[in-house]
Parts: sequence; structure tokens; C-alpha cells
Amino acid sequence: MSGAPEGFPYRVRKNGDVEVRHHGRPAVVLRGAAAARFLTDVETEDPQELMARVTGQYKHGNERTAKQHPRTRQR
Repeated sequence: MSGAPEGFPYRVRKNGDVEVRHHGRPAVVLRGAAAARFLTDVETEDPQELMARVTGQYKHGNERTAKQHPRTRQR
């Protein structure tokens, strides 16, 4: 399993909205200023990482720390 995001295609709708899908399912629809900002950022950044951030489908880096938290420790 690689750490790089994958499986995020996007399409621009006729009305200017941007639909981002994750493994074939709709994940998020960006409208207005968010859609415009996404379209400019997708040209300069890594598209897969950008879509992972926009949809929230990425690791935050705190999984190991959270595992040791008192609420989630095995009893």
C-alpha cells in the first residue's frame, strides 16, 4: 500500500461546479469560489494530493499518537 493518494478523478459541470469522485463515488461538489480556486490550484499542485485534501480522504499523521490516547487504549 503506497502513501500516495489515488483514485480521485474530477469533472467540471456545465454550470461551473467541480465534482470530485473517490473510487467511482461522488465525494464532494465544489461551487463558486471554491471551484474556481480548485481549478487554478490543480494546475500548479499535485492533483491527487489536492483532491485528497479537498475530500478529506487522507491521513492526518496523528494515527499513532491517537492509538495511545487513554480513550482509545484497549482495556
